[in-house]
Amino acid sequence: MLNPLSVIGYLVMVGGMLGLIFTHNLFSAALPVLVAQVAAVGLMVWARITFGRRSFHFGASPTQGELVTAGPYRFIRHPIYSAVCLFVTAGVGAHLSWKSGLLGALVWAGALIRIVCEERMLREHYPAYQQYAGTTARMIPGLF
Repeated sequence: MLNPLSVIGYLVMVGGMLGLIFTHNLFSAALPVLVAQVAAVGLMVWARITFGRRSFHFGASPTQGELVTAGPYRFIRHPIYSAVCLFVTAGVGAHLSWKSGLLGALVWAGALIRIVCEERMLREHYPAYQQYAGTTARMIPGLF
């Protein structure tokens, strides 16, 4: 079932990312930015491999299979969104301006919208999700 709010969150994320790309505010040759962005890509790849062959769902609809709690999901409930936000935050940090800050905030806002939608669906679809959510950070271990 397509969740309209989740679709809006996705479009907000994509819009923010495209804005950062087109304004040349996403990438930087600065070593700290490169390290953070490479780490973000590594986290994204690790999460996708752990998640398995399940496909991306535009509307945050449930997939077949068990609740994934291994790999990076053992530490973070939403490692893919965490990776995207880390990648974007590093780029914005290298190009501080109101424009890059606004575009980065759009990516974060879109991710948070999707997280809220997905967590609602996960609680309904997986009875064990409530306990998992109580012991695992949403995006940043020890903080959020």
